[in-house]
Amino acid sequence: MKGLQRTMSRGGVQRQEVIRQAIAVSAKAITTVNGASGVGYATAVIGDLPEGNILFLGAVSYMQFTKASSASGITATFDGDYSVGSTATGDATLSGSDVDIIASSALGAATAGVSPVARGANATQAILDNTDGSLELNLNLIIDDATISADTQALTVTGVLHIAYIVLGDD
Repeated sequence: MKGLQRTMSRGGVQRQEVIRQAIAVSAKAITTVNGASGVGYATAVIGDLPEGNILFLGAVSYMQFTKASSASGITATFDGDYSVGSTATGDATLSGSDVDIIASSALGAATAGVSPVARGANATQAILDNTDGSLELNLNLIIDDATISADTQALTVTGVLHIAYIVLGDD
């Protein structure tokens, strides 16, 4: 590929037609709250979106969660759900913009404190207003009430988020 096509493919993301990214997550710390009185929930920022109006096309993720050895308030067979959204979860449910990138996806029961690799996906197209450049990719996690009994429980997450979008201009 030569000429203008090559030049355009090497330009800034706002100049690309369709942007495909693979965002690696490597042993990212994530800490729950509220586990002592119900479902534990947590958020970790795993990336950013470029400034502009974003036409979200779709995403697929593969994530694995590991409880820290200090997380004695989480069982070795913990279970729950995760999502990726443009907002951080503020409660024990994954909904709305908590799930606009990756829908709520079941983890499956962990073995010896390590969850299976959980696949999440979303192909619901949407326009995300990031004209102020503040939107982040938030990995949201909930741990089922039956498998968590204390607040402030530490885990790590490892995996990858594959995302496709188009930047439709900025104000």
